[in-house]
Amino acid sequence: MTKTPDVQAAPRDTATVNKLLFAKLMPLLIAAYVLSFLDRTNIALAKHHLDVDLGISAAAYGLGAGLFFLTYALSEVPSNLIMHKVGARFWIARIMVTWGLISAAMAFVQGETSFYVLRLLLGIAEAGLFPGVMLYLTYWFGREQRARATGYFLLGVCLANIIGGPLGAALMQLDGVLGWRGWQWMFLLEGLPAAFFAMVVWKKLPNRPSDATWLSPAEAQQIERRLASEAQEGAGQSGHSLKQCLTPQILLAIFVYFCHQITIYTVIFFLPGIIGKYGDLSALQIGFLTSLPWLAAAAGAIALPRFANSPQRSRRMLVTGLLTMAIGLGIASLAGPVISLLGFCLSAVMFFVVQSIIFLYPASRLNGAALAGGLGFVNSCGLLGGFVGPSVMGLIEQTTGNAMYGLKVIAGVLVVAAIAALRLRMGHEQKGRVATGSSQAATDFGKSVH
Repeated sequence: MTKTPDVQAAPRDTATVNKLLFAKLMPLLIAAYVLSFLDRTNIALAKHHLDVDLGISAAAYGLGAGLFFLTYALSEVPSNLIMHKVGARFWIARIMVTWGLISAAMAFVQGETSFYVLRLLLGIAEAGLFPGVMLYLTYWFGREQRARATGYFLLGVCLANIIGGPLGAALMQLDGVLGWRGWQWMFLLEGLPAAFFAMVVWKKLPNRPSDATWLSPAEAQQIERRLASEAQEGAGQSGHSLKQCLTPQILLAIFVYFCHQITIYTVIFFLPGIIGKYGDLSALQIGFLTSLPWLAAAAGAIALPRFANSPQRSRRMLVTGLLTMAIGLGIASLAGPVISLLGFCLSAVMFFVVQSIIFLYPASRLNGAALAGGLGFVNSCGLLGGFVGPSVMGLIEQTTGNAMYGLKVIAGVLVVAAIAALRLRMGHEQKGRVATGSSQAATDFGKSVH
């Protein structure tokens, strides 16, 4: 994309430029993530109908829900390395076209085999979006702003789950139109918009600051020089090796993320079914009740990540967040409908606070191509939790007839993750570059991880 500057020659101050970056980039990225989550999770609303219409059991549903993450995880690293080479604009647009068309094709599922195949293909198609955006944010935002940008991006998950329930339920009211079932209309009409939105991404999303027509050349150069300096300072020469992904600290971060993702996707795929057993509720009522925990998650994502501005605070917030999630699921597994829903809301408040902090640890240790591949590697390994969680939850529900036993197991997993998180350290802490209690250290830390 050739740059034709359309802004004033004199560079604006850093605060003004940062506001401009948020205004120009984040709406596009959030919208893309909203669409991706609608298309990967709308099967939750179709779970009962897939059983009734096609004979797909709870165990088969859980396996199919999880298979998406298997191929997604295997494709993450190559996808991110390709984006590092060809640029975000082309690659994110490509991801959106393919996942949108495959998601729409879910309307033609005939049974377990076609269900499994399309979920596997959807994972391949969508692979790379999240780590790709994590990499993309490092091209634009310094250490002080990156956590905030990540928190805003993760709002896409919240928004998708807030609107996904009511929207999916409304689309399923088309049951019988042109001889199609309601769930078929839902898959079709939620899948195609992603393919069309890819054209907006192709037109509006610049690869780097030097490609942005809304920045002056001086502003773009200033951003790129600052980020290059920060990357070199944070990772050093050793950060350019992809082998750095196998260090104990990054493997520990992967374990914590794995446990976190088990929780997230179990809640996403099984919450509508759990709420459906609260009483005689319509699909629309289930959709609205399902959205309540995601409103809590959105509030947490907006309000809390900004406070992770030192190594010590980040670690405390991470451990506290994991324990809060465990307590919330424990309450949900033991109480009646109202208190149970409040338990889900309590847990959800910390969903994306935890996730935004976890990615600060590998980001503080990697650089260059290693950062691109490393973020993909971390996300790949962590997202296997999205395969394990729904699969195990489906088996537990089918074996016991009660999904609440699965919630107890996941609460225990989160406690183990919290204990493990106590051992996490930033790259700056490891190298002794940050002095506890120093305001400059807090600033440098915030920049490197955000």
